[in-house]
Amino acid sequence: MPLQQEASTTAEQPSNIPSGIAEIAKRHLVMNFTPASKYRDDELPVFVRGEHCSVFDENGRRFFDGLAGLFCVQLGYTHGAEVGEAVRDQLAALPYQTTWSVAHPPAALLAQKIAELAPGDLNRVFFASGGGESNEAAIKLARQYHITRGDHARYKFIARRVAYHGTSFGAMSLNGMTDVRKMFEPLMNGVRHTHNTKRYRRPEGETAEQTTAFLLAELESLIVQEGADTVAAIIMEPLQNAGGSLMPPTPEYFAGVRALCDKHGILLIADEVITGFGRLGSWFGSIHYAFQPDMITFAKGIASAYMPLGGVIASDQIIETVLDGPLGMFNHALTYGGHPVACAAALKNLEIMERESVVSNVKELSPYLAEKLGEVAAKHAGIVGDLRGDGFHRTFELVTDQTAKRWADTPLSAGDFVGAHLNPALAEAGLLCRVAIDAEGNPLVQLSPPLVATKADIDEMAGLLDRAFTAATASAGL
Repeated sequence: MPLQQEASTTAEQPSNIPSGIAEIAKRHLVMNFTPASKYRDDELPVFVRGEHCSVFDENGRRFFDGLAGLFCVQLGYTHGAEVGEAVRDQLAALPYQTTWSVAHPPAALLAQKIAELAPGDLNRVFFASGGGESNEAAIKLARQYHITRGDHARYKFIARRVAYHGTSFGAMSLNGMTDVRKMFEPLMNGVRHTHNTKRYRRPEGETAEQTTAFLLAELESLIVQEGADTVAAIIMEPLQNAGGSLMPPTPEYFAGVRALCDKHGILLIADEVITGFGRLGSWFGSIHYAFQPDMITFAKGIASAYMPLGGVIASDQIIETVLDGPLGMFNHALTYGGHPVACAAALKNLEIMERESVVSNVKELSPYLAEKLGEVAAKHAGIVGDLRGDGFHRTFELVTDQTAKRWADTPLSAGDFVGAHLNPALAEAGLLCRVAIDAEGNPLVQLSPPLVATKADIDEMAGLLDRAFTAATASAGL
C-alpha cells in the first residue's frame, strides 16, 4: 500500500536563525554550480525548515521539493528527529573511528545490510563520503584488479555521452558533459564515450529493438577499435540522469552490455548514486533492469542525505583478487570512509525505509506519477516535446518546433525562456525542480520527489508544474 501522508506537525519556524543569512552567504559562501548573479543581484533563497515533501524559507514560505533535495532525500523531511537520535547515540558512544585496519559496529553492520540488498555476489563494501568519491574509488579498484591479474594494459574506461559521474579528477574524466569537463582538460587519459540511450530525436520509425541493436553494435565497435585488452571497465547509470531520465530502450540493452563485458574481459560498473536505494521502485536500478554489474557505486539515498555517505559495492571475486595480489590490500583510503556517525544514520534510514515500505510505495505510485505528469504534458503540448523516465525520476524536454524536436530561438531563446519566464514562474508557484538546457539546446525540467510522496503529493506537484508552465508560456507569449 502507498504511504499515508503524515499529519502536519505545524512546527514553528526556527527562532534562532540570525537575520541577513542571504547576504552573509553571498559574501562568504562559495556555492555549488551557482551563477555569479546569485552572489550579486538575484535573490538567494534561504531554507530553514523541512516537513514531509516540503521546505520552508526564512520568511515562512512553503515550497514543494520536487527534486528530493538533489535526488537524495528519500524519506523527505519528517524523519530527521528519529535519524537524529541514532546520530546522537553514536556520537555519545564513538563519534569517530577510522576503518584503516580496524572496524566498528556501524560500518560493519551497514556493509552487511547493503550486501543483503545488493544483487548477486556484490558482498564487499568500501565507504566514501559522496558520489564523486565513490566513482573515484571504483576507478582505482578496477585498475588495481586488472593490474593484479597481470592485465597492465587495461587502463581505459568507457562511459556514455552527456553522463555525469562527479567533479573530482577521475570522476570528471568519466563525464560525458563537455561543458563540465573542458575547462579542466586534460584529465585522466583513456576515457572514451559512446551514445547514451536517448530515443527522442532518433530516426523516425526506428523501433526500440533497432535502437538497442545500434547502441550495442556501436559499443562493441568502440571496444574493438580501442583494443579490448586495454579497456578496464564500462560505467553506466541504469537510468541516466543528465540528459533527462534516459532509460534503457529495451530489457535486452543491459543484457547486451553485460554480454559484451563478459566477452571482452571488461568490468561493468553501475553508477547508482541516484538510482540506488529506491528511486526506481527497486532497491537498486540494476535489479530493476535485471542486470548484474561487477560493482555498484552509491551515495545520496543511502542515508536520505541526512548525513554525507557513499561507497562502492564490489563482487567477492574482485576484492579477493585484490587481497591476494602483491599489495595485499585495496590501495585506497579516505579519512571519513565508513564514518561511524554517517553509518549509524544510514542504518536508521534503511530501517525506516523498510518499516514504511518506501520502495514499494515508489513501485505502486510510479504509474500514477506518470499519469498525472502526462496530463500536464498533454495540456502544454505546445512546449512539451517529450516526457520520459521511470519510477520517481521524470523529465520534460521542452521544444517550440515539434517537427524538428528543437527549441527555436524565435521569438526567444531557450536561455531567455528559462531565465526570464520559467524559473520565476516555478518560484512563484512554490515548486523546486531542476531546470537546465541540455547539450542539444532544449530546456529540461526534472522532477524526482521524495520517495515518501503520496497520491496527494503527486497531485500537488503536478498542479504546481501546470501553474508554472501556464504562467511562463503566457508571459513569454508562447
